[in-house]
Amino acid sequence: MDRKIEKKKGLKLTHVLTSLGSLVFLVLVWMLVYGRSASTYRVNRENLSIAKVISGDFDDYINISGQVKPISTYYLHAYEGGRIVEKYLEEGAMVEKGDTIMKLENRVLHMEILNVEADFVSKQNDLRQTKFNFESDLVISQTTKIEAQYLLRKAKRNYEQEQYMFDRNLISREDYIEAKENYELAQKKMEVSRIKSKQDSLAKLITVKELDADLARMKRTLDMVYERLDNLNVKAPVDGQLAMLEGELGQQIASGSAIAQIYDLSGHKIESWIDEHYIDRVNAFLKGRITKNDSIYKLQIRKIFPEVKEGKFRVDMHFTENKPALMRNGQSYYINLELGDPQKALLLPKGAFFQSSGGQWAYVLDPSEEYAYKRSIKIGKQNPKYYEVLEGLEVGEKVIISGYEAFGDNEKLVLQ
Repeated sequence: MDRKIEKKKGLKLTHVLTSLGSLVFLVLVWMLVYGRSASTYRVNRENLSIAKVISGDFDDYINISGQVKPISTYYLHAYEGGRIVEKYLEEGAMVEKGDTIMKLENRVLHMEILNVEADFVSKQNDLRQTKFNFESDLVISQTTKIEAQYLLRKAKRNYEQEQYMFDRNLISREDYIEAKENYELAQKKMEVSRIKSKQDSLAKLITVKELDADLARMKRTLDMVYERLDNLNVKAPVDGQLAMLEGELGQQIASGSAIAQIYDLSGHKIESWIDEHYIDRVNAFLKGRITKNDSIYKLQIRKIFPEVKEGKFRVDMHFTENKPALMRNGQSYYINLELGDPQKALLLPKGAFFQSSGGQWAYVLDPSEEYAYKRSIKIGKQNPKYYEVLEGLEVGEKVIISGYEAFGDNEKLVLQ
């Protein structure tokens, strides 16, 4: 009869392969779940700020603050030193061109004026005496010239008569020669008198001309000294508002020292300080705008100051069209300064993560939004609202934009 053959008990190849496959599967699952636990950090979703990457126009602008300043400021200095004896206006007063602000006293200057006046009077007297002497000499010279002319005519007439007589043998040759010599002598005297009269006239004219020039110079000097005296009355050079008035009654003011400032209130400008990070991108004629009470007021950079102080540089901006009503010096405004034209770009809302990563990486949520992984990215320009994303992110991806300080060096975040 047939006998039933029993299967041998023990491990077979199929059993081994099945066991090995199950083991490998379990190892893979363990590595997937627990293999990176050393670089995993669990965070509360409610404590995070999460933003979506979008595509749109990147407005290249920065937000800066500025203060209202007068369109121009005139710095008033003392042309002459002196003691303050009168103050007619106080700081903050409105002034018109030519208004006297204060009066100084300078006794040394008064003495200088007296000395110059004395010299001027002395020069006037010298000129007057010289002119009188010139006129006297001119009379004498004219008299001498007339006498010489008279003697010449007389000698000529006598010579002609003697010649007539000599030609007819009515006089001796000696008488004729004497008459001729007298006539020639009279001619020479007349020529000498003419030359001397001409030379004397030229010399006197030169002397008078020089004295006139000296007198004119002294007159100009005297006028300048009188102008210095008038400068003791400190006057406003322009219309405006008096500011920063220095000095009190009885105080000595040195020549050239600052006395006051006068604000030209015919217009206003905005003075702003910009972070030196933007120094290469800021140039004259960049435009800005102020928003106040739902109205927009346009500005334009007119002047850039090269000096950097405490990491910032100064610019002056002028209104290009209308300006806010009731502006006051020192009033503050926030300005959107346009650094370039809008451009299409990937945009990521600004957040505190930039301070931790420097814009070189960020935590990006996976599609399930249960995990976030560290990913390298590249940030370009930024404005007060957005970063320009150059690399590493796609439209629609979500990024943790709050601060990363608590996450350490973990590569993965588990959102709970």
